Amino acid sequence: MTSDKGLLIVLSGPSGVGKGTVRKAIFEHPETDFKYSISMTTRKKREGEVDGVDYFFKTKEEFEALIEQDKFIEYAQYVGNYYGTPVDYVEQTMADGHDVFLEIEVEGAKQVREKFPEALFIFLAPPDLTQLEERLVNRGTDSPEIIRHRIDEAKRELKLMNLYDYVVINDDVDLARGRVQCIVEASHMRRARVESKLRKMLLEVNQ
Repeated sequence: MTSDKGLLIVLSGPSGVGKGTVRKAIFEHPETDFKYSISMTTRKKREGEVDGVDYFFKTKEEFEALIEQDKFIEYAQYVGNYYGTPVDYVEQTMADGHDVFLEIEVEGAKQVREKFPEALFIFLAPPDLTQLEERLVNRGTDSPEIIRHRIDEAKRELKLMNLYDYVVINDDVDLARGRVQCIVEASHMRRARVESKLRKMLLEVNQ
């Protein structure tokens, strides 16, 4: 009765909160045993980003063709660009018994919950909005108008954190990384206890 299927881990939060930085810290840690599902986007590459490593970068036309083919677990438009999670890799990797880690936008996470309610949803939050705005400005990739739009979106998204299983404050990258990994470990332990109880109940029924 033990499930061999992997766990789907969803890390989400406002733009500029540091999702990518925390995700990189998680995957650089020696104890990490997740498979990272690379998202697809139509936004331009930022300095240092690599196609097929950080994102799959596509044109708007290419992305919309994949939407028509139902090739996404979730997708959303954010600040004029598409973001989405290709479905084939995620489903096959979980079926092979591996945990899959998604780093996605809040709107996308809502779609994933509809299709995978058993997934583990973690909301990465900033210590406060002032620090979030400073991160967006210091990133140097957006105009003041887009930054203001991202802050307005963040205010709306922060109201949705109660829809997640856990909230992690990103006040320190290494601490946030450790919190996420502890949450995943605890979730595996809880799932193992549930499966153990189910096995015991089945044995009692069959006696």
